[in-house]
Amino acid sequence: MFIQELLLDTPEVKITLAESVPFDPPIRVHGQVALEKGSDAVWFTFPGMWHDVGRFHRADGTFTGLYANILTPPRFLPDGVWETTDLFLDIWIDPGGSLSVLDEDQLEEAEAKGWVSDSRARRARREARWIEEEHRAGRWPPRIVGEWTLEKARQSSSSNVQAAQSRPMSR
Repeated sequence: MFIQELLLDTPEVKITLAESVPFDPPIRVHGQVALEKGSDAVWFTFPGMWHDVGRFHRADGTFTGLYANILTPPRFLPDGVWETTDLFLDIWIDPGGSLSVLDEDQLEEAEAKGWVSDSRARRARREARWIEEEHRAGRWPPRIVGEWTLEKARQSSSSNVQAAQSRPMSR
């Protein structure tokens, strides 16, 4: 379970900010730190889609890449609770734009152990292939993922808005 601040809520996308994530040891992709203790991540959830996207950063704010979880389309419940099931496959796009499909072995294991049905596993693989094709064609990730940088997310955060409102103003 992750608790994140909702920054934008439209029918097309929900943007959240995960601040100061507790990942220790850090999450590494191809040997490089992608997310570490104290890092922030901006998440993009697209209602009805079989993936979400995170803009990952190091604790110092350095952008490390885009991470897409292949998952079941989220269900939005009362009181701001969302439910989804991670389908093990992930997509990584490094800052240079190179795409990798991650954790295929984890999906195979989950399928073999019956944790993921054959049909869900097929759907996860289809989603990963679709993202690869769309990325190759220059149509993925969605434009909003590039527009909502960590700086923009921080500026939109209610904690920053409240801090700005409580600061004494000089004339």
